[in-house]
Amino acid sequence: MKFTVTGTDGAARAGWLDTAHGQVATPVFMPVGTAGAVKAMTADAVRATGAGIILGNTYHLMLRPGAARVAALGGLHRFMDWPGPILTDSGGFQVMSLAKLRRLDAHGVTFQSHIDGSSHRLTPESSTEIQWALDATITMAFDECTPFPATEAEAAASMRLSMAWAARSRAAFVPRAGYGQFGIVQGSVFPALRAESAAALLDIGFEGYAIGGLAVGEGQEAMLTTLRHTANLLPANAPRYLMGVGTPSDILGAVELGVDMFDCVMPTRAGRTGRAYVPAGHLNLRNAAHAQDPAPLQAGCACPACARHSRAYLHHLFKADEMLGPMLLTWHNLTYYQSLMQGLREAIITGNLTTHAANLRSAWRTNNDPD
Repeated sequence: MKFTVTGTDGAARAGWLDTAHGQVATPVFMPVGTAGAVKAMTADAVRATGAGIILGNTYHLMLRPGAARVAALGGLHRFMDWPGPILTDSGGFQVMSLAKLRRLDAHGVTFQSHIDGSSHRLTPESSTEIQWALDATITMAFDECTPFPATEAEAAASMRLSMAWAARSRAAFVPRAGYGQFGIVQGSVFPALRAESAAALLDIGFEGYAIGGLAVGEGQEAMLTTLRHTANLLPANAPRYLMGVGTPSDILGAVELGVDMFDCVMPTRAGRTGRAYVPAGHLNLRNAAHAQDPAPLQAGCACPACARHSRAYLHHLFKADEMLGPMLLTWHNLTYYQSLMQGLREAIITGNLTTHAANLRSAWRTNNDPD
């Protein structure tokens, strides 16, 4: 796996990530396909939005349909009709989000399945092996995502456990041309812990570095303050991935600080609940204000929701509980996110990011529907 920076503007970077499954322009947003599918989207529809890389999840695919079955059927790329790059989350986020269903010890985590209550074990070694069986282009080290709030002592213990697991994940990783593994910086909002974590990961050595444990309740200001400190600790010649982020505003702020990769369920989840992201902010298509509006959702957008339908029709679909509404709005939101990333890449390359960012922020404040 090779990462090349082709342009900078301040701390922001534009570049290319070359992988065994294709080339990806950065900064990049990865749609989330947790269980082998981006919700409400076909693979062709995801490709049509401009997405070049997607995300899958070790924990969920381990439970259903099982990594062995996916491997027997040709790997996750063939299984879900996505020949391009796939990054797989290691299951570490579920260590936090499913805290009531798991037991954690120094060696790994025992989960009670949220599907049927059966017991399952994840360790750094088994998480890495599952991701290998899935044929993940980018494998994530197994970690514990530290919840917020946490005391400094709690964050330190969590981070040091994650660093021990990172070393074990790296030892279990099988190097192959065009594939890579990312370590994950933890340490909550404590600068000294973030520095200790980054140093430990650099000592182990990975193809890329993720920043985890943010966007978990600390707020945007604390997130960006922590990110500003952390990004400067990571090597310039490796991709930087901010996990689970986020809103267009979060992404813009992180790109300005030098982050290259993002993922979040927000655009797909919002699409299923009637929220549309547009250049002027966001719209709630359930609101009665759209019931008789013949205008497109976003003028100039080529997605089917905008090119073929009115706001009134989209409003009707949600009021009638027609599944086409979430499908069309998810397609639009993912298209908007990919357009946002393309605009950021172009602004960085042309040295116009400051003006472009100011224009984005000004526009986002102009038209937000009540939710």
